[in-house]
Amino acid sequence: MSKNDGAEDRARRGRQVALLIAGLGIGWIGITALGGSLGWPQRTRAFFDLAVLAGFGLAIWKIYGIWRDSQEHKDD
Repeated sequence: MSKNDGAEDRARRGRQVALLIAGLGIGWIGITALGGSLGWPQRTRAFFDLAVLAGFGLAIWKIYGIWRDSQEHKDD
C-alpha cells in the first residue's frame, strides 16, 4: 500500500466516524423528543441514552484506531 492509499483510507474512515457521530447526535435528539411526546418512562429513555453513549464510545475507539494507524505510518 502506498502512502497515498493509507492517507485516503484514514480519510475515508474519518468521514465514516464523522457520519456516525452526526447520526448518533441527531438520533439522540429525535429519540429524546419522541420519548417526551409519547410519555415514555424514564427507564426507557435512559436505555436509549445508554445506547447512544455506547455509540459515542465506539466512535472514540474508531478515532483512536485512526490516530494509531497514522502514528504507525508517519514515516512512510
